[in-house]
Amino acid sequence: MTDTAVTPGSQSALRQANERRVVEVLRRDGTRTQAELARATGLSAASVSNIVRGLRAAGTVAVHDTSSNGRRARAVTLVRPPGTVVAVDFTAERVTVAIGDSEGNMLAREEIDYDVAADPDRGVRRASWLVETTLVRARVDLSTVASVVASVPGPIDPHSGEVGGISCVPRWAGFRPAEALSERLGVPVVAENDANLAVLAELHKGAGQGSEHLVHLIISDGVGAGIIVSGGLFRGAGGTAGEIGHIALDPRGQVCRCGNRGCLETFVGAGYLMEMLPQNSYVAHGPGPAGVDDLVGAARSGDPGCRRIIAEAGTALGQGVAIMANLFNPDRVIVGGGLAEAGELLLDPMRRAMELGALGSALSRLDLVPSALGRDASLYGALRMAAQSAH
Repeated sequence: MTDTAVTPGSQSALRQANERRVVEVLRRDGTRTQAELARATGLSAASVSNIVRGLRAAGTVAVHDTSSNGRRARAVTLVRPPGTVVAVDFTAERVTVAIGDSEGNMLAREEIDYDVAADPDRGVRRASWLVETTLVRARVDLSTVASVVASVPGPIDPHSGEVGGISCVPRWAGFRPAEALSERLGVPVVAENDANLAVLAELHKGAGQGSEHLVHLIISDGVGAGIIVSGGLFRGAGGTAGEIGHIALDPRGQVCRCGNRGCLETFVGAGYLMEMLPQNSYVAHGPGPAGVDDLVGAARSGDPGCRRIIAEAGTALGQGVAIMANLFNPDRVIVGGGLAEAGELLLDPMRRAMELGALGSALSRLDLVPSALGRDASLYGALRMAAQSAH
């Protein structure tokens, strides 16, 4: 028996595929000798020996001496149950990877700063490298990974898997991140909008627990919302449900990247907020330009200009949420993203604007609360979705 012939450039992919074949036999049949694994997989004895050696080093299998037909043999047992899951969180400027168990509990986490928005292909290559690096550091073999979910900061068409044309990563428009990442890793990948994953995580283990109708806002370069209706995720017909950042508030306002004027995003998006900083405002920050975290820190320290900027952003957000409250009548709205760190400096003007713009009945059972999971909400949601798809 011989292994499949491949070109030198595909040796890594072949090794991973062969590892999965061995693991699948062990998962299906239980403990097997190396000779039995060779017969079941069609691989040569030498290849099986090398694969088992690698799986043993990674802690995936245990090997012990036994006998078969009166001869000494090596028995192989799967000790790390397949079902490891991976979450990949893309933001415009960062890639984060988490490894989880079969229940979606986080086992390891790594992140790197990277210009994801610049090039989707390069972003996926970098993410693939980080996944493999994180698995090695966690002593988890790629062959045990059952599912990968990627969080993307933009709408995902549920039918084609393509990123929508209006997002904070415009060069990703039309790109299919799940397909590209799956090709590089050799495992199934699902791509989902970051706000959708965040609301699932908050519903399961965060500020949304016990809620039946829930909205989770993520405020960053834009504003997205994950929506839970009657306990289930609401994506809409084409995956663009929750694009609250493009609710028009002022027909004479600034032109938004979507082409309309006065969208909510133009009042609360990170780039717009930083442009509003007065020239004489002191915002302490490290190397590079000031960001939303610096703005929030200065506001919490009492800077009047920064407080005014956040208060006006809160008013605009409240106007947008009032519209959603009238439409969906949620019992809870969660505010996440960097701006949410301002706490009541943001939430108080939001509540006042909501009282002016929403029906009293829509607000009577509505709680406005900050995120409990913070910037990792989408990552936790991706782990949970990956675990659910692996079962």
